[in-house]
This record gives sequence, C-alpha cells and structure tokens, in this order.
Amino acid sequence: MRKARALLGRLGTLLLCAVLAGVVVAGMIFPFLALSGTALRTGTQKFDALPAELTVRRPPQASEVYAADGTTLLARFFDDNRRDIPLADMGEPIQWAIIAAEDQNFYRHNGVDVRGVARAAVANRAGAPLQGASTITMQFVRMSSTYTQEDPTAVVAATEDTGIRKVREARLARAIERKLNKQQILEGYLNMAPFGNGTYGVHTASQLYFGKRPAELTIAEAASLAAIVKSPSYYDPLVPEGARHLRERRDWVIRQMVETKWISRAQGDLESAAPVQVTGRRLPDNCTAAVPNHFGFFCDWFYRWWLAQDGFGATPYDRERRLKSGGYRIVTTLDPGIQNAAQKRVEEHLPTGRSEALMIAAVEPLTGRVRALATNRRFEVPDEAHPNGPSTDPRAGGRSGTYPATTNPLLTGGDGVPGFQAGSTFKMFTLVAALEQGIPLANVINAKERYESAYRGARGDAACPGTDRWCPTNDSDGMTGPQTAWSAFGRSVNTYFVPLEERVGAAKVIDVARRLGIEFRAQDDRARADDPAQANAWGAFTLGVSATTPLDLASAYAALAADGRYCAPVPVQEITGPDGAVPFAALNCREAVSADVARAAIDAARCPVGDRSAFDQCDGATARDARKVVGAPIAGKTGTTDDGRSAALVVTTRELAVAGILADPDRPQGGPAMDHAVVNPAVYETLADAVRGRQPLEFPKPGEKLVFGERKPVPDVTCQPVEAATAALKTAGFAVEQEPVPVPSPCPAGSVASTTPAGKAVAGGVVVLRISRGPAPSTTFGPSSSPSSGPD
Repeated sequence: MRKARALLGRLGTLLLCAVLAGVVVAGMIFPFLALSGTALRTGTQKFDALPAELTVRRPPQASEVYAADGTTLLARFFDDNRRDIPLADMGEPIQWAIIAAEDQNFYRHNGVDVRGVARAAVANRAGAPLQGASTITMQFVRMSSTYTQEDPTAVVAATEDTGIRKVREARLARAIERKLNKQQILEGYLNMAPFGNGTYGVHTASQLYFGKRPAELTIAEAASLAAIVKSPSYYDPLVPEGARHLRERRDWVIRQMVETKWISRAQGDLESAAPVQVTGRRLPDNCTAAVPNHFGFFCDWFYRWWLAQDGFGATPYDRERRLKSGGYRIVTTLDPGIQNAAQKRVEEHLPTGRSEALMIAAVEPLTGRVRALATNRRFEVPDEAHPNGPSTDPRAGGRSGTYPATTNPLLTGGDGVPGFQAGSTFKMFTLVAALEQGIPLANVINAKERYESAYRGARGDAACPGTDRWCPTNDSDGMTGPQTAWSAFGRSVNTYFVPLEERVGAAKVIDVARRLGIEFRAQDDRARADDPAQANAWGAFTLGVSATTPLDLASAYAALAADGRYCAPVPVQEITGPDGAVPFAALNCREAVSADVARAAIDAARCPVGDRSAFDQCDGATARDARKVVGAPIAGKTGTTDDGRSAALVVTTRELAVAGILADPDRPQGGPAMDHAVVNPAVYETLADAVRGRQPLEFPKPGEKLVFGERKPVPDVTCQPVEAATAALKTAGFAVEQEPVPVPSPCPAGSVASTTPAGKAVAGGVVVLRISRGPAPSTTFGPSSSPSSGPD
C-alpha cells in the first residue's frame, strides 16, 4: 500500500509537470507513463474537472482582550492560536527568510514554479526523498482550502499528500495569482503558516519563541521561524533535539538568503554565528493565564458576560466559537491603576491564604463600567501540586476549600455562587421606597429597644416572647429614641427601618432593590422576591438577609450617585474586528429612581461614612474615618449580618462606587464573626487611591420637599400635663408617642419636659414626648464627703 501511494504521488507530480511544462518535461515522464496509461487519461480528465476558483475565507484568529488603557493584555481566546497582521507590520527579514526557504522564484512565477516541479520530478525519479515543489502560492491554496471546508473528510482531502491534490493546488494557484497580488499572497501565507506548539502565523510565533513583534525580529530569528515551517515538530526549538535540528535548518536558510542576495555574505556569517535563543513565552490563553493573576477574576467575568450576549450568537456555544475565532481586539473597562490599588489594599488587610474572602468591586456611575474586581484569592484551578486548604464548613467531610485558589465567581455571582449577605447596606432600598412614597428624610420614628413587628414566622431569640412575631433589636441601647432618616441611617438603627418598611410595604422595597440591579441568585431568595405575598412578608429584607455580590452592591449605589440612573455593569468599552468596529450594548442604562429621590437618599447616606448632609442633619456614623481618608464628598453604608457572618461597606463618590464584602465562601451561613476593621479600610482606601488627584465633585442638593416634607409648627407643650400636651399635638395633626424613661428637667415631675422634634415637624408625623422627672438634685459636699485635693 505504501509503495502504491508513493507511486501515485510521483505519478501525480509527473502529470503536473506534463500539463504545465509540456515538451520540456514530457521526455522525463514517458517511462513512468508507460506504467499506467489509464491513470494518465483519468488524471487528465480529473484535471479538467478540478475547480478553477478558490474562495479565500479568513481563517480563525485569536481574540485579544485588553485593559482599559488599550495596551495591557489580559488574555487571549482561541481555537487556533493565530492573529493576522498586515504585511507592513511583519518586517522585511521574515519575508526574505520565508521566500529564501520555501520559494525562491516567488516573484518570478505565476503560482506554479515549472522549473521547481521539473527539478522535483527528476529528484523523485532518482529515488531521492519525495519532493513536492509546492510554491508559496500553492501552500497558501492548501491552507486556505482547509478553512473553506465544513466537512471533516473534505478537510482531510484538502491536505492529503497525493498527486491529484497537487494538481488541484496548481490550478487554483494560477487562479489566485490572477485575483491577488504577490504581497497579498505572502501576507496571507505568513498569517496562516503553522509554526508549532499550537501557533499559527508569524505574529503569535514571534511572540512565543522570541517575545517580540515580527517587525523586531533579527535576521537569525526570522530565519529560525522560516526553518520551523518545514516541519514544526521536527524543528521544535522548545525541545533539545528539535533545537539542534533547527540550528542546522536555520543556518541553511541564512545561506539561501545569501545566495538569493537578500543579505550579504558577511551578514550571513554574522547571523549564523548567533545561537538559537528562544523564550518560549506563551501568550496568555484564557483567564487562568492572565498576567498579573489577579486580573483573572475580571477576565472570567468578561468571558461569562460574552457568553450571555445574544448579539454574539444564538447559543453560548456559538458565542464562544465567535470569541475564539473572530480575531477581535477587545478593550475592557478594567482600569489597571484602580485594579492594582484594590488588590494592594485587599492583600494589606487580608492576605491570600486566609479562608475568609475580602472581595472588592469598583463601578463607574453613569456608565456601569466596572473598573476593578479584587479578592484575596489566586485565579487558578488548584491541583495536587498546589492544593487548597480544607473547607471550613464542618459538614464538608474533608472536602477542599476555596482558598488560596479558585475560579468561582465570588465577586460577581453565578455558576452556583449566589453571593453573600450584605447586612444593613440594604436599608438604602427601604429609604428609597419611603422617599418614593413622599416620606421625607425628616420623618421621625421613635426607635424602640425591641420592636414588635407585624411580620410572622420568627423563631427563637428573633421572636417576641410567647409569639412567632418578629421582634428585631438594635446593636446597642444608644440607638433608641426619636430618629430621622439621617440619624437612623448614620447609626444603622434597625428599629427605625423595620417599621418604615412596614409602612411602605416590603414588596415595594424589594422592587426598588431590583430596579437598582440587585439580582436574586439564591433560589429561596428569588422565590420570595417573585411572589408578592411572600415579598410583603419578608420583613428581614431591609436588614440585608438576601445574598448579593460586591458588584451588584457597587452598581446599586453607583446608580444613586448618578441621580438614579442605573447602568448595568459592563466589562467592555470597545470591540474591533478584522472588518472594523463591532456593535454591542456598550451602555445599558435606565432611570431606576427619580433624580430627587436619589439625591435625598444620597444626602442621608453621607452620614454613615463621616460626611456632612447638605442640611447639616447627620448624627452618628459607623465608618467615620471614610470621609477623612477619601478626601472628597462621599456617601455609603456599612452592613453586618447576624452573628457577624459577613461584613460589608459600600462607599461612592460621583465618579466611582466601591463595595466590599468580607465573608467565608466555604460557610457563608455561619462561622467566625467578620471584622469591619478589615473590610472598611480596604474599601475606602481603594476609593481614595482611585480618586486621588481628581477634582472632588459635590453631590447635588435634593429638593426640600423630600428632605423636610410639608412642615407644620409643633405646639409648645413644655411643662404641660401629658394628657393636655397629647391633645394639643393631636389637634395639630401629629401622632404622639412617649419616651419610656423620664429625663431631668426644670418642669414638674410627670409633665412634658420637651418634644422631638420641636419648632416644626413633618405634617402628620410623629412627635415624641419626653417626660420630666423633675429638676436634677444639686450636689453638695459636707466635711466628710468633699473631694480630696490630693497631696501638696
């Protein structure tokens, strides 16, 4: 069989000579034609039936993904590791070398080198190793043919080493030469040629073997690449034996460059003396190869985003194929400066290797562009050589944990990761829902130490004694008493926001969260949110018991900083393909809440992070250092879940929102308490780094209607009996409540000491009576009780 195939190969070559060279070559082939006249007649008939046109399709190319600066390469995605570049960007040495090695008559023939064919025929007849005599144009035809076939058997036929294939290539080569000029053919060849180790084309080959662009190659390096094309596996420079073979072949190519006058003999001697030195630096292939590694989490989110875009294909499979073969240049939204700052702050406050995950996302208001995704994890798949630590979940049964390496989308959610509870950061959604119903920031609620809510289904300590009614408490006793939205948000008063949620309806609070981009990835959360009855009964929602991600949280607060305009988080700024710009949904924005509602919510949110309300109404802060460190107007909120299972902080300026969550991915529903001393500085220091040097932007002032509402004078009932004071306030249209603990005052015991608020209050709002216990007793000191002045 092998002998028959060899005979047919030689016969095909001879037939090609006869057809193309005529009398010159005919004398050489007659002895062989005697072997099979039938074969000759059949071959001639087949030649006439062969196609004379070749549709040159663009071969699959790798897509390259860059950071927002357009120069920092994050990753490459490919099936064939190829990237087309213009001939002008390849430099002359590689062009000279490939012509000298593969087709010295390239610029003199019309697609088929008759002399080369004849020379191959003579060599083959003499018993030398089988020579193909394929020109660069014929090789270009062969490579192009493999990309025009959709049937695998046709692909095999296009590359099968037979004489008939060579005849077909010759016919098509002549046609191609009439359609394309020499520069176009050479450019196509150099972009498609195989260079081994999974690389195709000179762009990826020069990057792999020499770590440089093709135009930067030396003559010796260009000759090395030209040598590899002959047999990429035999001349593989990344293995010792291949490197030895390559040196011999490279020096031969250099000699051919001298013979063809591309270079001088002195140049040839100098280049031949140089050793073959290759870097073997592979370009990043997919996100686990991202450099630096912490860019991998953003890269992975980009990849998941791409697979979800309908505009890139009908199915995720189609979209992936397009990404890996389309040859796109994709500029993402990742800001290397902000990303590096975020990663630095994460590692400072919780180094990689800890089981707890410190996760930070940064989002740009008005665009939704995601500028950073950082966490204390390596983005890689753990293996036996680099195993992960044991899971901290006692139910894991010896299973490995998610530290120090994972490819789970901890920061963005999905693929079985619903996110983590963000605690009181969700109080913002209750505040927005109340503002939408016209309840102003100045609205007073008398916050109880323990609030007996109307929500049912509570158990254990969360239930009111002897009932199943939910009775939330506060973090400390100092949070009780009359509170406005400013003080309640600043101090994070649970027993202010739960009754406020009851008043506006929990379903409306959940609707606000959805409009601001909170996704309910956990099945139980989604079921509650989707069912109006269950949603209205979800009282604990305002305390942030639903799973979320740093990315969702940053996007929600970014929308409020952008006057209520929510922009879905997006990882891409620009996509360019071989044919130009590629349209995609660069911005997906909508008005989630009105501008005045957003401005009022932001005004209250300035309190928790140590900033000042536009109306000087802040009283209390849970992350007071944030404003001082950032050095610009900010708004935000801390969040802590029951038993400290997670801790969160989100802080935003008008230019950037940064959210962080500290939790244990292995046991998100329970474990050691998370520390705000870790997450808080990591978040606001990241923001400070990001905005340093920029002109601070002030938040717009909200309208007074949503700030103070319709205000009415509060009757002065100081020192009046409680019953009379209550009647006067109710007559004025206020609801009346009493503080349970009397306070010292000049008024008689049992009378009204003061009201909160005083002067003016929201029409129909609550006025709280403080009851007097009488004047505070004066303190006197007798001879035996006077304080000592201490020694002289």
